[in-house]
Amino acid sequence: MVTNSYSKWGVRLGTLALWAAAGASVVYWGLRLSNRPVAQTVPAAASMAAIPDAQAVARALGAMPAGAVVAVAAPVASLASRFALIGVLSGRHSGGGAALIAVDGKPAKPFRVGTVVDSGMVLQALSPRQAQLGADVGGPAMLTLDMPRKN
Repeated sequence: MVTNSYSKWGVRLGTLALWAAAGASVVYWGLRLSNRPVAQTVPAAASMAAIPDAQAVARALGAMPAGAVVAVAAPVASLASRFALIGVLSGRHSGGGAALIAVDGKPAKPFRVGTVVDSGMVLQALSPRQAQLGADVGGPAMLTLDMPRKN
């Protein structure tokens, strides 16, 4: 006489438990991988509200303090020689940013895109190593300033 020592119900319950564990694992990892981290989600209004401090930008780009002694060069008639581009923080996707520009040999000051740099000259656009100045924001560029090369 042959007897079965195992129960059919035991095998069925074991199989059910293994499939339930596999399904729960798939659901857990699916939810875990589809959820983006909170740090990457930034609302658009919050990024537009952040206006950088002009003095902090100037210090970050290497401007000298207001009390520092600066040798002033003799004025030259050329428009290009009046301006020196010291640093650039360009917004590659937004078209905005700030530039650190020295005018007439004075200490450099930060200027945002669209602000007046000197009489009749507006900062029009920025690239990683250049700044364009013109009569107004939408007009043609009258002057392109380049950053000095590193030695």
